Amino acid sequence: MAVLWKGIQVTFAFFLIAGLLFASGVFAVLLYAKATGHDAWITPGLRALAAAPGLEAAAAGTAADSAAAQPEPAAAVPPQPVKPASAMLDAPMVRQLPELPSGCEVTSLTMLLKFRGLEKSKLELAAEMPRDTTPIRYNKDGTIAYWGNPNTGFVGEPTGAAKGFGIYHTALFAQLKAHVPSAIDLTRQPFAKLEEQLQLGIPSVVWTTIDYQVPEKWVVWDTPIGPIQTTFMEHAVLLVGYDETYVYVNDPLSGRSKQPIEKAQFIAVWEAMGRQAISYTNG
Repeated sequence: MAVLWKGIQVTFAFFLIAGLLFASGVFAVLLYAKATGHDAWITPGLRALAAAPGLEAAAAGTAADSAAAQPEPAAAVPPQPVKPASAMLDAPMVRQLPELPSGCEVTSLTMLLKFRGLEKSKLELAAEMPRDTTPIRYNKDGTIAYWGNPNTGFVGEPTGAAKGFGIYHTALFAQLKAHVPSAIDLTRQPFAKLEEQLQLGIPSVVWTTIDYQVPEKWVVWDTPIGPIQTTFMEHAVLLVGYDETYVYVNDPLSGRSKQPIEKAQFIAVWEAMGRQAISYTNG
């Protein structure tokens, strides 16, 4: 008798599970047909079966479990801007020779300002350029013991009437800002920042060397604000373009416009010269 009763319980459980699965399927079909408007074929018997107490809830729970098992859609990733592979600007070419044999920096500034739309000559800008007029003194061996500091103003004489050296970004930036209030000093910024300027359509005055080589010979002298190490190969140009292999400059000494220089070499020299650069924004 116990065995018979056990068999009845198992059989009942089997038919109960089968009925729940069947009802879940019917309910899912009805939901789909209702949602899509294709429910004309559904018989009254199927409608009544799906509406039976308990079966509807069981089928709904099964559908909810199925929906919960679906993975969440991945969040949309905004597209990243792609850096242009090259940029090139048409900036006026101004030669420093013959009037300013030591005036590469102020001549490069002249090109930058002309590009901006300010029509001032290199001689006008040279006349107003900050100066450090500290007299030069020599050691017994002929090396320079004491002179001006290019961070204060132009050291020496740019016209060649006396020994001339140059001017660095701090002093020349003050002159640029006097003419362009939106001037920016990009010194010690990564070179990519100068490329961004070109992408925005703005050149920059950058410091390099006359032969575009890292200097092998450096000189040191004392100044009113402390000693300085530099090189007489110091030079400044207007950066007007770049691509994957080269940068392009307007060189006031050679007089060449868009002169190509191998990029890695140029960056190495620029870094050796203190990563100096000045420009402006369009704001």
